[in-house]
Amino acid sequence: MVLEVIGQSPPWRWLRAAAGWLLRLLHNLPVLLESDLRGNTIPVLDGVRALACLAVLVFHVNWTTYHQHLWQPLRYPLVGSLLLVGSTGVTLFFILSGFLLFLPYVGALLSEERPWPSGRRFYLRRALRIWPAYYVSLFILITLWHPQYWQPTHWRELLLFITFFMDSTPETFRQINGPYWTLAIEWQFYLLLPLLALGASLLLRRLPQHRRFPLICLTLALVIVYALLVRHWGGYYVHHPKASLPLVPRTVLNVVLFFVYGMSGKFLEDFAIGMLIATCYTYGCMIQPAGLLMRGLRRWSLALWALGLILLMGMAIWHLNHDVGAFPWLDSLLPLYDTLSELGFALAYGSCLTGLLFGPSLLRSIFSWRYLRWLGLVSYSLYIWHLPLITYFSVHIQPWLTGLNHWLIYGCYWLWVLVTVLPLAFLSYLLVERPFLKLAQRRLRGGGGGVQMLAPRQGQELTSSHRR
Repeated sequence: MVLEVIGQSPPWRWLRAAAGWLLRLLHNLPVLLESDLRGNTIPVLDGVRALACLAVLVFHVNWTTYHQHLWQPLRYPLVGSLLLVGSTGVTLFFILSGFLLFLPYVGALLSEERPWPSGRRFYLRRALRIWPAYYVSLFILITLWHPQYWQPTHWRELLLFITFFMDSTPETFRQINGPYWTLAIEWQFYLLLPLLALGASLLLRRLPQHRRFPLICLTLALVIVYALLVRHWGGYYVHHPKASLPLVPRTVLNVVLFFVYGMSGKFLEDFAIGMLIATCYTYGCMIQPAGLLMRGLRRWSLALWALGLILLMGMAIWHLNHDVGAFPWLDSLLPLYDTLSELGFALAYGSCLTGLLFGPSLLRSIFSWRYLRWLGLVSYSLYIWHLPLITYFSVHIQPWLTGLNHWLIYGCYWLWVLVTVLPLAFLSYLLVERPFLKLAQRRLRGGGGGVQMLAPRQGQELTSSHRR
C-alpha cells in the first residue's frame, strides 16, 4: 500500500515527505543521543573519544591547508607543533580500545567471582560496531571516487580492504580513505585480545589472587617491549626490501611482516598501555578500593594529568621536528623517533587518561559536558567521513576561492566542516551505526560476562557495555 501511494505521488511529495522525516529526526536528535549515552558508564570517556576524533580532524584540516600553502608551521613552530600533533589522536583511540575492551577480561583475571566473558558475544558486538559504517563508506567511496577497485585488476587490493588487512601493503596503505588503515589495526586487535586474555588466564588461574595483579602488569610490560622490538626491526626490514634474517628467505619474512608489522606497526604498545590502565583501574576499584594504589592514584591524579600534558607538548615538538625540521637542536634524536615516538605519545595520553579517571569531579565534568559526549557518540562516523569530505573541498571547491585572503580560505575549510562534515557524521550514526548497535543490544541482552564495579568517586556502575 505504501509503495503504491509513493509510486503515484509526484516527486515533490517525495521530497516533502523526506524533508518532514528529516526534520522530525533532527527534532528528536537530542533525545536519541541522550538515550544512547545512558548505557555508557564512564561518561568522561565519551568526551575523551570526542577530543581524540577532533584532534585527528584538526590535523587533517591543517595538514591539507599546509600543503595548499595557506600557512607555514615553521613561522610559528610551537603553534605548528600543536596544530599538527592531532594525528596522534589515533594513539588515544587505541589506548581507549585497550582500556575498555580489556576491562571485562581483567576483572575475570583478578577475581574468580567474575564470569569469563563470552567470546561469541565479544566478536559479535565488535563486528556489529565496526563493519556496517565501514562497509557502507567503503562502497560509497569506491563507487563515487575510486571505481577502479571494481575492476578485476584491483580485486586483490579490494580483498585486503574487505578483510581488514589494508594496513599491510603499500598498494592499500592510506588508500581510498586515509583513516581506514587504523580500522585494520583495531580489528586485528579485536581478533587477538580474547586469545591474549585466555593465555593470561591459563598462566594465572593457579596463582593466589594477591599475586595476579603484579604478574598481569609484568605481562603487559613485556608486550610493550615486544611491540618496541617489532616496531624497530619491522621498520628496518620494510625500508630495506632486500635485507633478511639469516636462514630466512625474504619471501618468508614478507609474510611474517604482513601479519606482525604491516606498513607502520600494529601499535600493540598503545593497546598495552590502555590495558595496563584498565588493570590498575579494576584492581583499585574492585579488589583494593581503600588500598595504597587507589589512594596514591587519587592523590597524584592532577600531577599525572599535568605530567601527561607536559610530555605531550614535548612529543609534539619532537613530532614537528621530525616532519618539517622545525627544531634543529633535536636532530640528534631523529634516529630514535620511529622506534620510540609512539610509546612516548602513548605514555603522555595514558598519564592524562589515568589522571582524568581518578581526578577531581571538576576535571571530569569538563569531559562529561553534554555536547562533547554527543560528538564522542558519533566519533566513529566523523572519523570515517571527515577526510574524504575535506579532500573534496580541497580539490573541487577551493579552486573557486582563488584570490581570497589565505586566512579566509582557511576559515572556509572550517565552515565546510560545520555545514557538511558534522551533519553527515550525525546522519551516518543515526542511519547506519545506531540500528546495528541496537541490534547488538537485542541479540546480546540478558547474557553474562560483564565486569561490574564502582567507578572511583563517581558512584556509577562500570560494565563492559560502554560503547566503543
